[in-house]
Amino acid sequence: MGEAAEEGGGRGDEGMAALLKWAAHMGMSDLPWPPPTPSISSPVEPSSSSSYCLGRTLFVSYFSEAGGRGLAAARDLVKGELILRVPRKALFTTDSAMADEKFASCVKRHQHRLSPTQMLIVCLLAEVEKGRRSRWYPYLVQLPRSYNSLANFTRFEVQSFQVEDAIWVSEKAVAMARSEWKEAVGLMQDLDLKPQLLTFRSWLWASATVSSRTLHIPWDSAGCLCPVGDLFNYAAPDEDSSHEMSDSKQETTSLSIQLLEHSSQEGTVHDADQPDGFMQRLTDGGYEENMNSYCFYARKRYKKGEQVLLGYGTYTNLELLEHYGFVLKENPNDKAFIELKAEVCTSSSWPRDSLYIHHDGVPSFALLCALRLWATPMNLRRTVGNRVYSGSIVSVENEVLIMKWLAKHCTDILARLKTTIGEDSMLSSTVDKMIDHPSCLSSTVVLPHMSELREFFEAHGLTMEVADYIGMPVKSRRSLERWKLAIQWRLAYKKMLQGCVFYCENLICCLSSQHV
Repeated sequence: MGEAAEEGGGRGDEGMAALLKWAAHMGMSDLPWPPPTPSISSPVEPSSSSSYCLGRTLFVSYFSEAGGRGLAAARDLVKGELILRVPRKALFTTDSAMADEKFASCVKRHQHRLSPTQMLIVCLLAEVEKGRRSRWYPYLVQLPRSYNSLANFTRFEVQSFQVEDAIWVSEKAVAMARSEWKEAVGLMQDLDLKPQLLTFRSWLWASATVSSRTLHIPWDSAGCLCPVGDLFNYAAPDEDSSHEMSDSKQETTSLSIQLLEHSSQEGTVHDADQPDGFMQRLTDGGYEENMNSYCFYARKRYKKGEQVLLGYGTYTNLELLEHYGFVLKENPNDKAFIELKAEVCTSSSWPRDSLYIHHDGVPSFALLCALRLWATPMNLRRTVGNRVYSGSIVSVENEVLIMKWLAKHCTDILARLKTTIGEDSMLSSTVDKMIDHPSCLSSTVVLPHMSELREFFEAHGLTMEVADYIGMPVKSRRSLERWKLAIQWRLAYKKMLQGCVFYCENLICCLSSQHV
């Protein structure tokens, strides 16, 4: 990639310090609202944290078990409190890039053929080419050099998902990225970008940057890149609210920061000096016209030193992987979709994407309804329809029948997959050790069911006997990280199916004992 992308290794303390100083110069601040005015008797020392945009409310920290680099509370925070403001002039948008008349003239000739997101990706690559001349250079050099989103997965990594739905989603993501790149190449050539920035690899990098880091703004559907604001790590919605939303068909998969209604007054700030509409604000982050800034708010109470998180929305692990390049070990919003007979899908009016298994193995409300109607004779379905849609069982016999069918179906699916839960757990643990403790590779015992590990090395022209993680080519190490994510995803998927089997068997026992 261009200079900024390649120098993305400047992510050490010096690079971060430079970013925070630049951010302060651009007007970003974590000062409480309204900001205190320095007095003559107590001036702000130049050497203090005032030269940085953070330090009063937030500070950059590293959370090894929770997302890596992120933002921590510099003091106790109250739910709903303003914690960071990023002025519009600091946001990287298509509009900001179009301030260059020559650039804008060239872009407008292609605008009708490209989506707003493609336009933003091109603008990012053009900005990267400027290197140190770019206004956003301190920010650009802090961006990751590579991403693990689905569009970056190789064929070997895609096939490692094992589940057809996941493979299809991954292949679609790769194909879509390549198609969008081909559509935009003409514009990038007209802009006379450097050859290395015209490649599919550079497009993947810029596309993943936009997909994983943009925030919603009202004037451009492509969103904006928000320096410092994109350091917040992901907070999954609470498990209880997730189930409630799923059962009422109110799931959301928006790529913007999602609505968080502050319905409870407990713990909220009642300061009259807070921005207009504070009590009615529905998001934990959003662009506010009256402040001409992107504003971030504490989504809950935080103790000093705790990681401060941001809710991106309700995502399954596959969706997180597709857009952001990570999965959660415990994701209350995860879902397992299983193959279903056509008669099951058409037995009710529920859409296909509402028929799934929750992260804890419990069938979704819609799936239970569909199975109950499917197991009911055709001539009786209209009679029992209202009862089924209200959540009631048809009969004990009907419920036992569908539980037995669902348990067997999940068991059959697990049996058809190439590896078991136990094998995936061992493989995942081995890959973790390879990455976290590189020296362990030479002493790793390769059991028969660990042949997939050998296949990975062979696919990269390596041998397990002589290779070690540190000595691997960078390309192989990045592939190992993505492969690890595929293993983690399929392991979570299988555990959901196993959990469903347990759920069904327990319910059968309970119903049978009551029916005796």
